[in-house]
Parts: sequence; structure tokens; C-alpha cells
Amino acid sequence: MRSRVDSSRLGVMGHSMGGGGTLEAAKSRPSLQAAIPLTGWNTDKTWPEVKTPTLIVGSDGDTVAPVASHSVPFYNSLPSSLDKAYLELRGATHFTPNSSNTTIAKYSISWLKRFIDNDTRYEQFLCPLPSTSLTIAAYRGNCPHTS
Repeated sequence: MRSRVDSSRLGVMGHSMGGGGTLEAAKSRPSLQAAIPLTGWNTDKTWPEVKTPTLIVGSDGDTVAPVASHSVPFYNSLPSSLDKAYLELRGATHFTPNSSNTTIAKYSISWLKRFIDNDTRYEQFLCPLPSTSLTIAAYRGNCPHTS
């Protein structure tokens, strides 16, 4: 497997406790190029040590990891100098990432391509910040990205 993995191009994504684990990985391994916690859950709500570009995805109907007590505090605790974004899915639940979802796909693939591959063509999907829509309850972040 070692010959198949490019260790200079690594990112991490996880759902629920795996989303919390995504933040733990980004904290302990700053060499990661991108992190995307999906409806993340963690007892630690503050992540000022994270240096990895991070897209936090939450769901407005999440009762397992409500955005007000998980995704929003996670996002708010990330350094303001960090390339970061917060995407809140409209009409979604904690389990929405378990099924195909075009909104998650569009923004997560764009994030991974932008920061792991340094492909600035994907910046257009991230900046300017997307507006609220039928599938997006909230989106915030910093633009333009500097990494």
C-alpha cells in the first residue's frame, strides 16, 4: 500500500464521532492538507491548535450532534487566520452524510481539490461564499483562501 499512497497529499474526512476524530487528526497532524468533519461530534468543542484548512459540515435537523453545540462551536474556535468554512445543510439530519448528497459532494470535493491538489480552479465553488438556498441553511468562511 505504501507505494500507492502519496504521503505529501493527505486529507481527512469523517462522520459523527469520525467527524470529531477528523478534528483530532488535524490537531495532531498539522501536515494534513484538508479536513472535513461531517456532522461531527466530540466532547472537545475548541480547536484553536488546528492548522489544516477545515470545512465543517453540519445539519440543521441534527439531534445527535446539534449544530449549536457541535459544528458551530467547532467552527468558531478555529483560528481566524485559518482557511476555514462552515456549511449547514437545510432539511438534513445527523445521518444525511450516510447517503449520496450533491451539496456535500460539491463542497467537499471542491475543498479537497483546492487544498490537497492546490487546484485553484475549485476556488470558484468556495469563494465568493455560497448563498443560502433550498439545500444550504448557512454558509460562512473566509475568502480568498491563502493556502
